[in-house]
Amino acid sequence: MRFWDASAVVPICVDQPTSARVKSLLMEDASVVVWWATRTECVSAFIRQARDGLLGGDGERQARQVLRGLGDVWAEVQPTEAVRSMAERLLAVHSLRAADAFRLAAALDWCEGQPRDTVFVSLDARLRGAADREGFIVHPLIETARSR
Repeated sequence: MRFWDASAVVPICVDQPTSARVKSLLMEDASVVVWWATRTECVSAFIRQARDGLLGGDGERQARQVLRGLGDVWAEVQPTEAVRSMAERLLAVHSLRAADAFRLAAALDWCEGQPRDTVFVSLDARLRGAADREGFIVHPLIETARSR
């Protein structure tokens, strides 16, 4: 089971340069854990790509369909006071935006604060760095990750 950030879920739903790599990670272990807001973050990315002309109407519908399929089987970390407190601690320790702090806090909550031997899947450079410093194994193993 791996924790997936929305930045790595989107390329599963929409063809992007990183799609093959993240799809292979999903095939290696289809047990996915995500933060409660991941579905909404992915929908936001689809809509933004459609507005920017990078994704047609059929592409957006197909992306949402793939996302629904993933959402039917993934596990979600729910927003709790513990997750909020952890996110606030992470903001003090790492150069993160609030949403990224929530994602990382959700991952830490999921692994009960023991990230050693736990995989965190993300394409966001800042979040990947913070996850690494918190002790997660960060995937995919890529030389350049996109930054938000």
